[in-house]
Amino acid sequence: MRFGLQKLTLLDYPGKVACTVFTCGCNYRCPFCHNAMLVTGRDEEMAFSREELISFLKTRTKILDGVAITGGEPLLHAGLPELIREIKDLGFAVKLDTNGSFPDALKNLIDAKQIDRVAVDIKNSPAKYAMTCGSETALEKVRATVDLLKRDVVDYEFRTTVVGGFHEKGDFAEIGKWIAGAKAYFLQKFTDSGEVLALTPEMGSITDADLENFLAEVKPFVPDAAIRGK
Repeated sequence: MRFGLQKLTLLDYPGKVACTVFTCGCNYRCPFCHNAMLVTGRDEEMAFSREELISFLKTRTKILDGVAITGGEPLLHAGLPELIREIKDLGFAVKLDTNGSFPDALKNLIDAKQIDRVAVDIKNSPAKYAMTCGSETALEKVRATVDLLKRDVVDYEFRTTVVGGFHEKGDFAEIGKWIAGAKAYFLQKFTDSGEVLALTPEMGSITDADLENFLAEVKPFVPDAAIRGK
């Protein structure tokens, strides 16, 4: 298991000075994914071994507050819990980004107090989930993850990357009903990173006005929902 590394971020872990650790591989195929190499690439193409990553972190214990682990989908990797234990032993807070499709593995990490914050991507309304992420079996697992986090067992956020051609106003009322009462939900605009998995002509960004209208659909169910990156 090898990793990518962004050595400093003030964005990926809210409220923390952190670094971001990237893992390869994902069980979804969202066409608008902006990290195509991380979805389809191989571990051996990543720059850092586990030993090199831990060695780097040992030199940053007085500089960084936290480590954000993202992908791809980190929970695909059997070695992730042991890596997180090593990171926690160095004194860092750990944030995990996940697509929500591994609720049992996530619960194990939470129960072991190995993660401090979780960010879950809500890909679309339930009726459009399979179409959006390319998995016919995704929704049941994501529902279980949402239910787990709404019990407030760990600090968390839900978020949706809003993509022209995939999302419309009615989707956000349905998402709002689904995650009603969530403590944090963010809408963020799709942007073409240049490494999108499968860019199509109908796929694109949306207007600020549309984003505000979508947010208004969610607010009755999640009053603290907000737009990120505005």
